[in-house]
This record gives sequence, C-alpha cells and structure tokens, in this order.
Amino acid sequence: MKIGNINLGERPVMLAPMEDVTDASFRLICKEMGADMVYTEFVSADALIRSISATTRKLAINDAERPTAIQIYGREVEPMVEAAKIVEAAKPDILDINFGCPVKKVAGKGAGAGMLRDIPKMLAITSAIVKAVDVPVTVKTRLGWDCNSIIIRDLAEQLQDCGISALTVHGRTRSQMYTGSADWNAIAAIKDNPRFTIPLIGNGDITTPQQAAEAFSRYGVDGVMIGRASIGAPWIFRDIKSFLSGKEVEPLSTAEKFALLRRQIRESIDRIDEYRGILHIRRHLAASPLFKGISHFRDTRIEMLRADNYAALDDVLSRIEQRITNEIEI
Repeated sequence: MKIGNINLGERPVMLAPMEDVTDASFRLICKEMGADMVYTEFVSADALIRSISATTRKLAINDAERPTAIQIYGREVEPMVEAAKIVEAAKPDILDINFGCPVKKVAGKGAGAGMLRDIPKMLAITSAIVKAVDVPVTVKTRLGWDCNSIIIRDLAEQLQDCGISALTVHGRTRSQMYTGSADWNAIAAIKDNPRFTIPLIGNGDITTPQQAAEAFSRYGVDGVMIGRASIGAPWIFRDIKSFLSGKEVEPLSTAEKFALLRRQIRESIDRIDEYRGILHIRRHLAASPLFKGISHFRDTRIEMLRADNYAALDDVLSRIEQRITNEIEI
C-alpha cells in the first residue's frame, strides 16, 4: 500500500492518533514493535496559528519513528490552510485531517466529527489543504453523524475527488462515540464503489491479530489502524505483524513487557517532570492488559495509580511483576 510516495508494504498496521497518548516516546516504541506508520496527537489549527507552545511541541518528529503523520483539526478553511502550511514546514511524511473526533469540545464546535454536519465545508477545507501543500494529504472520519445519516460511501468518493491520498474510516457514527460495535460492513461498502481507488484504512475495535487479519481478508481494507488496544500494550503491533506474516515469533515475556512500561514512564518523566510525567502515563497503566485477570488486584491497582514519584511506582510495578511471574511458574 502506498500513500503518495510512502510505501507501507502489504497489509500495513498503523498507530492511530490519540490525544494525550501518541506522544513521541509512545510512537517510537510502537514503531519498534512493528507499527508501519504512526500518527501524532491531533493538533488544533487555531492553537498552532497562535504559536501555543504545548501545541507546537507536538510537531516534533524523531526520524527513527518515520513514516509519521501529523494530524490537524479545525472548522474554518483559512486557519486550516495556514496550519497545514506550518505543519508542512515540520516535515511530516503525511498530513492528516481530523474529521472524526467525537468529543464535545471538538465536535460540538463544528470541528472533528462535527464536520459531518457540514459536508460542503468539509470538502472545501480538504480541497484547499490539498492545493496548499506538497505533502500527501489524508483524511480520518466516521460513518456519519448518527445512525440516520450513514453517508460514508458517498462521502469517501467526494473526499477522493478533493485529491486526498488515502482515507481512514472509524466504523462508528459521531453519536456512538466509542460505544457499541464498529460497523465494518459499512467500511467494506466503500470498497464496493468502483470509483473509489485510493487506499482505505479501517479503524475500530481491532484488539487481536485475528481481527486484524479479518479486516483485510473479509472487509477488503488496504490498511488497519489500532487505537485504544495499543494503550498500555504497544506490543500489539508485534503480535499482529507476526500473525499476518505467518511466522511464529516468540511472544514478549512478562519482564520485557514491564520493561517497556518502565521505559515509557522514564521517558515521560524526562520529557516533562516527575510528577506530571507520571500523571501522563497513568492512562497507559490503567488500560494495560498486563494487569487484567489478577485476582484481588483492586487495592494494588489503586496504589499503582496513586503513586506520584518514580521510586514508589517502580516498587508497585516490581511487586506486580513478581506476582505475575510466580503465577505463571505455578
């Protein structure tokens, strides 16, 4: 699969853009674990134009994580074009437009998935950005605003006609947020349109290698995107790529998985500071499948998520790791 001149190989697996999740450290780890392409946290066009430091820092890309896409969102043509030019100067491999974020503070203001209620403006923004930059432009969106407006099949063709190089579709409506199940049949219907010829990337509810394989074989997508299932488990890319290749790769050991989590913690602390770095990483710890199924874990989980310095957190993790190791040996 190619996006512009970026060759991602056959059946690529990508890390989805996620706010407060896909920072530079996590992207690099996911890349090392097998992700074929990674995306930054989404970037506000308005904040980028105003040179808000917390936003401009999101544009920093480590060459080791490439290919990397920077994703922007906004609700007006001119600011989005201006932001796209700023992003292009940061030299991403791809510029992605977010027309899919469902959260109220974004969609409620007409940006992200809010654009699904103003298709003419969505298309105007897309066309203007494609014309304004030389980097390949892609779009990520949803099936429609709600169950009464599933418009993605026609919208996909319209976005293609704007000149985008690939389309990612999350198989839910905005109204669903992240509830219910992703509708992969609706994603597959896009490929049934003979006029739709650009790469299609499917997103939504892929949590196992088998589901990723089914996305390719049954639903015909060109690539898959992994979002929430990667939080606290960057090794999911290794597992999926191994399964897709048909080669048996030894699963990471418990010690190796804990080492990756500790690396994330240390790099988060180095990037911010000890207290805020640990606050940032709690989302990964809370979501990690490493801790699922441990009996009588509630008090230890609370202790882990309340630890506010590295020494205390590392002590809790060491005890958990030893407990898991002992259970495996038994």
